[in-house]
Amino acid sequence: MPEREAPRVVIAPQSFKGSADAVAVAAAIARGVRAAWPAADRVELPLADGGEGTVRALVSATRGELRRARVHDPLLREVDAEWGVLGDRTTAVVEMAAASGLPLLREDERDPRVTSTRGTGELIIAAAMTGAHRIVVGIGGSATNDGGAGMARAFGYRFVDAGGADLPEGGAALARLARIEGQTDLRLIRPAIDVACDVRNPLLGPEGASAVYGPQKGATPQMVRQLDAALTRYADVVERFVGRGVRDVPGAGAAGGLGAGLIAFLDARLVSGARLVLDVVGFARRVAGAALVVTGEGRIDRQSAYGKLTHAVTLVARAAGVPVVAVAGSLGEGYETMRDAGVTAFQPLAATDAEREAAMRDPLPLVEAAAARAVLRWRREADRV
Repeated sequence: MPEREAPRVVIAPQSFKGSADAVAVAAAIARGVRAAWPAADRVELPLADGGEGTVRALVSATRGELRRARVHDPLLREVDAEWGVLGDRTTAVVEMAAASGLPLLREDERDPRVTSTRGTGELIIAAAMTGAHRIVVGIGGSATNDGGAGMARAFGYRFVDAGGADLPEGGAALARLARIEGQTDLRLIRPAIDVACDVRNPLLGPEGASAVYGPQKGATPQMVRQLDAALTRYADVVERFVGRGVRDVPGAGAAGGLGAGLIAFLDARLVSGARLVLDVVGFARRVAGAALVVTGEGRIDRQSAYGKLTHAVTLVARAAGVPVVAVAGSLGEGYETMRDAGVTAFQPLAATDAEREAAMRDPLPLVEAAAARAVLRWRREADRV
């Protein structure tokens, strides 16, 4: 008789934010699965939604290659930023957080009037120089509010005032923008640019980049008004320069208006981060025929069901007829909505405040133990059916 194929368990978590990245979480879950079901074939697919950790997750899931580039941080200091080439060797992935992210600044350095996306542009050029056919850009976690002007400067564009002088970096200076000079860097013509963007905010106004995201980057109410006025001027000049509207495109306000800049200067496509990531790792193909999917995130609550990555993973698995169990740092109000999506069981790391604090300090042993409990429970219930 032919030997029976080992049951396959697909392990597809995202990071436990502020605690452990998706690669480490997937490895811990895999150890738990091995303890609970030694015969199972474990497939680790760490995931991310476009923010910090996206490069490592996608490179790991596709068996690609990590690379580094010397770029400028939000205050134009040189830093080494990580990016990657995926396993298909034709797709590169960068995340703006590595070059223009809030974690690169001390709290007293946060000032979206002066921070720049220049380093993100430099990362995109580094990726394009590999000959990539496609560049995936994750834009979560920005420290900037310059509409992508810094990025465009890295491509060779000039942003000048009425007297012809170059404007300084940052969002506030855009209030004096008179015109843009330059043309597309030839290295950027070939690759298609896909942007992982799960926000729908326009560039301007009460739901725009400055008002919604400026305060977390250090903007006072007065700064928010100043930055929104500057981006209004920027939108007027950019739209004349490129001959198309960008201010009202859903997602244009993402990452301090970088969404608008990517559309204007790279003709980028803004897509759901969850859908883009699952497509890049070939999730639907890899989950087909699996016995079980184990997913997870730091907190599962009502918001998880609104297009978040865990929700997308669950829907794809359910469509393939594969059951899903979830490991979570904690369960919040409304987590049961994920049961309606298809999660059959939840296994939290922590139930009390003290347990949550312990889990934040040293999560991986708890993730491993929770995964083992979840799989053992699922196997017992499956055996009873």
